[in-house]
Amino acid sequence: MNFNEISFRVRYGETDQMGVVYHGNYAQYLEMGRVEWLREFGISYKEMEENGIMLPVISLQVVYKKPAVYDDLITVRTILKKTPTVKIEFNFEIYNEAREILAEANVILVFMDMKRNRPVRCPAGLLEKISVL
Repeated sequence: MNFNEISFRVRYGETDQMGVVYHGNYAQYLEMGRVEWLREFGISYKEMEENGIMLPVISLQVVYKKPAVYDDLITVRTILKKTPTVKIEFNFEIYNEAREILAEANVILVFMDMKRNRPVRCPAGLLEKISVL
């Protein structure tokens, strides 16, 4: 399965004076989706960083379709777009409880060697774990 879904309720502190989720919070929702997608394959950001690999975001695009509001139960669907190389790319769909699409997004991250501060190929262990897709 090349996708994962997580669901959670919008907290009051994530909204603006109109009760609508502040647009900047969507980046955090996308990160939550990526982290859980990786975790499903037994991979954690923490372990990658302990092994000298970090994953900075190099591109983030969000198209807002409908506002998420306080106390909405939202679902973030994280979809691996293609087999990673030096980059890993995800598409996202964010839904409310009625399965109405609230936002669509695309995020590209690059695998970086933390010591050399240079891009590197996707770790072989990650490729092995996702090869079942």
